[in-house]
Amino acid sequence: MQPLLRRDPVAVRVPATSANLGPAFDCAGLALALEDEYVAMVSDDAGVLIEVSGEGADDVPLDANNLVARAMALAFEAMGVRPAGFVLRCTNAIPHGRGMGSSAAAIVGGIVLGRALVVAGADVLSDDDVLQLALTVETHPDNIAAALYGGLNFSWIDAAGVADHIRLEVHPNVVPVLAIPGDSVLTSHARTALPAQVDFGAAAFNIARGALLVHALTQEPRHLFEATGDQVHQEARRSMYGDSLALVERLRAQGIPAVISGAGPSVLAFAEADEDTRVSDLVDPAWRVLRSAVAGLGAREVAVHPS
Repeated sequence: MQPLLRRDPVAVRVPATSANLGPAFDCAGLALALEDEYVAMVSDDAGVLIEVSGEGADDVPLDANNLVARAMALAFEAMGVRPAGFVLRCTNAIPHGRGMGSSAAAIVGGIVLGRALVVAGADVLSDDDVLQLALTVETHPDNIAAALYGGLNFSWIDAAGVADHIRLEVHPNVVPVLAIPGDSVLTSHARTALPAQVDFGAAAFNIARGALLVHALTQEPRHLFEATGDQVHQEARRSMYGDSLALVERLRAQGIPAVISGAGPSVLAFAEADEDTRVSDLVDPAWRVLRSAVAGLGAREVAVHPS
């Protein structure tokens, strides 16, 4: 029997994310307390009607090519429902093209939104199903796992192509601070600069620090400086975000753990409880500095507020 569609509007919130966190390339993701909100309602009229405000409002498609709408369509197909159309309102707070997981938020949020428009949709499409479905669009699970589950996630893809993850709680003294430039970098473009082969010594360096990163973020933040070292991907992409990498080096010279956030160009620093002002002092005044928190919740349905 085909699942039933809800006729009332539904809303979903989904957090920004930062991937890699230095050494854990393509497998670590941290959810941040900065969220997009998507509201949708099934329509009897064919097609989609989309309104976008906030980040990316002037750049994203307002038709079925919109990434949130495409993700919703994936969810509908997976659940075997075919609404004639729907209306969608996106209120975006996550900067686009800045290495803060805006695409992952759109994909995960859109799938969860589509699921929420189906009566008992979570019984038809589990969170594990959402992760796997999102992987058909994003291809690597670091950001999508963090956007879906919240908190700190380490994720992988097994030999059969199935994504999985572990979710960990971050030590309360860890304060993410983001430095966000005006320029953007496409993730697809940034990946073209990655080396085809990695030096054995560099690989060993990152493996050791990736293991330490788990302990530092969850148990002993005093190890974060060493744990965030990288010799694999950041230097290889210097030409794409030279100013960002210079900021990482400036922060690290002051003993502050700092990395490129995702594919850049934003910079993520880990301050302990009262040290975030040290980060701001070293950032170009033209950049936006955001003191965040770790988002404990991932994508989820929330109450719809009147517009």
